[in-house]
Amino acid sequence: MPRPAPQPELTQEAISAEIAERSDRERDDAAAAGRPQPAHPRRDYAPYRSTLLRHPTHELVRADPEEIELVSPAFGHTDVSTEESDLTIQHSGEPLGERIVVAGRVLDGDGRPVRNQLVEIWQANASGRYVHKRDQHPAPLDPNFTGVGRLITGDDGSYRLTTIKPGAYPWKNHRNAWRPAHIHFSLFGSAFTQRLVTQMYFPGDPLFALDPIYQSITDPSARERLVAAYDHGLSEPEWALGYRWDVVLTGPRSTWMEPEDADHA
Repeated sequence: MPRPAPQPELTQEAISAEIAERSDRERDDAAAAGRPQPAHPRRDYAPYRSTLLRHPTHELVRADPEEIELVSPAFGHTDVSTEESDLTIQHSGEPLGERIVVAGRVLDGDGRPVRNQLVEIWQANASGRYVHKRDQHPAPLDPNFTGVGRLITGDDGSYRLTTIKPGAYPWKNHRNAWRPAHIHFSLFGSAFTQRLVTQMYFPGDPLFALDPIYQSITDPSARERLVAAYDHGLSEPEWALGYRWDVVLTGPRSTWMEPEDADHA
C-alpha cells in the first residue's frame, strides 16, 4: 500500500487562511443551493490534518443494532454512584489545580428534559496531561486525578459535576499547536448505538481562534453553544468556581456533536 504524500508544514497563518477559505466556499455553496449554512464541519477538513487520512471514503456499512449491543463495551461494571460525579475525591489526596463545578441540563429540541441519561466525562488534568499511554508530552501527571467520571441525569434533565479545570495541551497538528481547555462529554440514550460525544469549552479562551477543531464548525452560533458560561450563583464560596452548560440533543439549536470516527483530541 503506497504511503500518503507528506503534508506541508502548516503555520498558523496557513491554517487561518484555510479556515477562512473553506468558510467562504461553504457559505457561497449553501447560498447558491438555497440552503442554510452547514453547522457541521467536513469530515476531510484540511486544517485538522489527521482527518485527511482518517475520513471515510466509502459508503457506511449498515449493521444490526441489536448485534452491536451484544459486543459494545461498558464504561464500568457497577451501577453509577453519586460519588463518581466528583472527580476530586477519587484518590487519597486532593488533586492540584483550580476546582470547578459544572452544572446544566440535558434537553431535547423542544426544551423538554432528557432524564436518566448516562453521561460520561473525561479530561486532561490541570497541567494539560491525560492519564493515557499515548499522551507523552512533558507535563506532570497528578497521582490524585484520573480525569474520568460519570453520572445519571435527574428527572429534570439536570446534571452536576465537580472537577479540576483542565489545562491546554499541545497536539502536533501544526507548528506550536495547542488545544483550548475542554471537557469531553459522552451521552447515551437507551442503547449503546445512541451514543453522542461532544466537548465543553471555557469562556474567553485565547486559543479559540487558533484551534482548527473548534473553527471547523463554520456556524458561529453553533461554536458558541459549546462554550460554558460562568455562573457566580453556582460558584461556592472559598471552594470552587461555577460554570453552567446545557446540552440540547435535537433541533436547530442542538449542541454540536462529534462524528463517530473522530479521535476526540
